[in-house]
Amino acid sequence: QVLLVESGGGSVQPGGSLRLSCAASGLAYRPTYFGWFRQAPGKEREAVAAISRNGFFGFSTYYADYVKGRFGVSLNYAGNTMYLQMNSLKPEDTAMYYCAADLIGGSWIDGAFRYWGQGTQVTVSS
Repeated sequence: QVLLVESGGGSVQPGGSLRLSCAASGLAYRPTYFGWFRQAPGKEREAVAAISRNGFFGFSTYYADYVKGRFGVSLNYAGNTMYLQMNSLKPEDTAMYYCAADLIGGSWIDGAFRYWGQGTQVTVSS
């Protein structure tokens, strides 16, 4: 059974930082794509960032415009833990953050991933 578990969420003041983790277990293979998404109350889920494996050692990262320059996505060497470093947080970043693994098709932004975590809450407020 594949399990994705997010951690690292919490409450922070505007301008602060948080680092989210997503630990994957039960995968029989290394997915090419991992992604981060978020959903605020009353709003649709939106893409945040993604990372794809290029060959054995290379990675490519992708970001939504509203987090570009503030967030950084990374994957550990074993390919089973993904991170989202969030800096210069804004109140509009408040949402439940979800990680996802194994893009089924299309662009990562569309969110067609096979596996999803349960989410970790991020609240940015003064």
